[in-house]
Order: sequence, then C-alpha cells, then structure tokens
Amino acid sequence: MAPSVDRTALRAVVRRELRTLTRTRVHLLLAGGFVLAVVGLVWVSGSTGFVPTVLSLLTPLEVLLPLLTAAFVSRAVLGDRERGELALVRTYPARVRTYVAGVYLGRVTALLGAVLVPLLVVLVMVALGSVESTFLVQHSGLDSPVLFVRFVVLTALFTAVLTAIFTALSAVVRVVRRGVAVAVAVVVLLVVGLDLLIIAGLATDLLPESALPVVLTLTPNGAYRSLVLETVVAPVVTSPVSAGAPLPAVLALLAWGIGSLVVATLAITGID
Repeated sequence: MAPSVDRTALRAVVRRELRTLTRTRVHLLLAGGFVLAVVGLVWVSGSTGFVPTVLSLLTPLEVLLPLLTAAFVSRAVLGDRERGELALVRTYPARVRTYVAGVYLGRVTALLGAVLVPLLVVLVMVALGSVESTFLVQHSGLDSPVLFVRFVVLTALFTAVLTAIFTALSAVVRVVRRGVAVAVAVVVLLVVGLDLLIIAGLATDLLPESALPVVLTLTPNGAYRSLVLETVVAPVVTSPVSAGAPLPAVLALLAWGIGSLVVATLAITGID
C-alpha cells in the first residue's frame, strides 16, 4: 500500500511555501508590523506582571491573529489554482493529501515564527521588569513565567487552527477577487460575528444560560479565550473568572483545525 503522504514531496512543498513567504516583501512587512504591535501594546499599557500582560494582549490578539493569518494564508492554494498547478496535483489522491499538508505546514511554520518572536520578547521584558501588580493582590507570588509560557502555547495552538481554517478557505474559493472578500468576511465572523450570534441566541432564549460554558467554546476565538482565562488567569485571581469549560474548548479547536484540513483536501480533489 502506498503511503498517504510522500515525505520527499512534503518537504519540497514546505520549502516552497517558506520561500514564497520570506521572499514576499508584503509578508515580511506584515510580520514586522505584528511584532511592533504586540511589543508596543505591552510597552504602552505599562502592564507589570505576567498575568496582567496576558490580559492586555488577549483581546488584541483575538483581532490581530485572524488578520495576520488571512494575509499569510488566504491565497496559498488560490495562487496555485491560478497558475494551473492544481490540475496536476489533483490527479493522484495521495498527492492532494501531501500538497495540503505541505501548504499547511509551510504557512503555519512561517506564521508561528512571526507570532512567537514578539511573545518571547514580551516574556523577557516582563521578566526583567517588576512583577509586582495591584491586580494580583496577595497573589503576586503566583504570577509565574510558567503562566505566560502557557499563554504562548495556547496562542500557538490558536494560530495553527486559524491557519487550517484559511487554508480551507483558499482551497474552496476559486476567484481571487472573491477570495479577498470572503477572507475579510471570515475575519469579521471570527472576531465578532460568531460571538454576536451567541449573544443573540441568549437574548432571544434560543440558548439556555446553562449551556453558556459550552457554547462559549464552540468558536475558535471563544475556545482560545476560554482556555486562556481558565488556565492562565483563573489560577491567580481572587474573583471568579467567566470562562468556558476547558475540555469542550480543546475539542472545538481540534475539530476546527482537523475539519478545515479535511475540507481543503476534499475541495482540491473535487475542483473543476
């Protein structure tokens, strides 16, 4: 039985994706802008301590990460379709799986580099500064760099899931102009649209309040937010933190990530 993924071809696709991103000035400028935005937000906010810094970054990252991912990934497959490369790739099902895996791994590697660098810079900034914080009254000893590292890991997971979502989007959309419009719509949906739907469901009694801890975790942004609040913030604060259940949040992120890659593979296999 032939292997489902050709490792040689996989490495070739990953290298090609990395070369494409690193040689494109727009992507380098966007990555640099993201670094400056994250570090600048921490600098301007004047947050002291690891957990207060996490709280300062959480909402901005929920907005910036979908935007950055859309810019890095939304044309990944669409560009190959324009050049006619998918006509050959889709000839063999195993090649489609290898191609999707290579595109995903190449793009997510570049994105994680852009995302993790500023977070590690922030970690050093906070570690070298004062960790005293009025926010953590009587709990400043619990404000550990381990909590910030946990935040970094969750942010990396969120980035990986967003990359899968926009890879699927790039595979499904067939026209560049339409792809840009759909990418913008998906960013808006991820950042505010899905949360607004949940709020509307609660306001109209379509969703019971008892389901809120689970419903809050069903969206990618909601799952990320819930995991950060539950595993990073809740352990060190005295007041209750309104966060979703951790297990449904993890399952939701895995479902979004794996499901999106399956959609991308099926879209390429069945493309006209």
